[in-house]
Amino acid sequence: MTQPLSFAVIGHPVAHSRSPQIHMAFAAQFGITLVYERIDSPVADFEATVERFFNQSGRGLNVTVPFKERAYVMAQAQLSARARDAGAVNTLWLDDGQLHGCNTDGVGLVADLTRLEMPVRGARILLVGAGGAARGVLGPLLDAGVTHILVANRTASRAQSLLDAWTQAHPQDADRLQAAGLDQVADDAAPDLIINATSSSLQDEKLPLPASLFGPQVRAYDMMYGDKPTSFMQQAQQAGSHQVADGLGMLVGQAGESFRIWHGCQPRIEPVIDQIRTQLKASVR
Repeated sequence: MTQPLSFAVIGHPVAHSRSPQIHMAFAAQFGITLVYERIDSPVADFEATVERFFNQSGRGLNVTVPFKERAYVMAQAQLSARARDAGAVNTLWLDDGQLHGCNTDGVGLVADLTRLEMPVRGARILLVGAGGAARGVLGPLLDAGVTHILVANRTASRAQSLLDAWTQAHPQDADRLQAAGLDQVADDAAPDLIINATSSSLQDEKLPLPASLFGPQVRAYDMMYGDKPTSFMQQAQQAGSHQVADGLGMLVGQAGESFRIWHGCQPRIEPVIDQIRTQLKASVR
């Protein structure tokens, strides 16, 4: 009897991950039989855990915090352009005995913005945060044709460092990028879309942004998600933004790109978003 294909998500902690449900739902769309597990790796043992997984015929790993940068190092010899730009890997697989790495976060974000009909091509974007989440989506946003991205962070120097590193590798993008501290973001930023790439919503904190930045024509997207509107979504709505969204679609979208890399077929995203959203709502009843 043929053994099912083996996949997993690795992180610490990882019990909360919805990746198994998502990938099993994708597999059902194509009649693919697979096993998808959660691997909670001790921090010190990440590399050994990855090697053991693939030595035991594992086919693919999704990588979550705090291991994305270490996965990048492990796959250094075979990185996608997206992974090199992001400086982090969330998708690993073996090909001809070599470990390959990609970062699908930005693809997932752009796909979800497109699905939601939020502005991308020709848009002015305020990207809040200058950590790994922001770096991971910068390239796909630029590739999607945004006109301008203002990266704003509590510490302005960190936002500037992110852009300095980016423009050193991609000097052609310099005219479309700008850095600022959160306290320096003024009304004349005039964004079409504000993306929260910080973890503020996990702490239920509002961002120190002027309410006048938001408004009926300004969309707001939080890369975090939950069982109710995030604090950033509530902040945007209270300031007058009519269209807000959380990052559940990004989560499912980045998983869909991982699935495509591993299996060579593109799953339908929308029904899986609906399925996970239903589960989230049921969990709070």
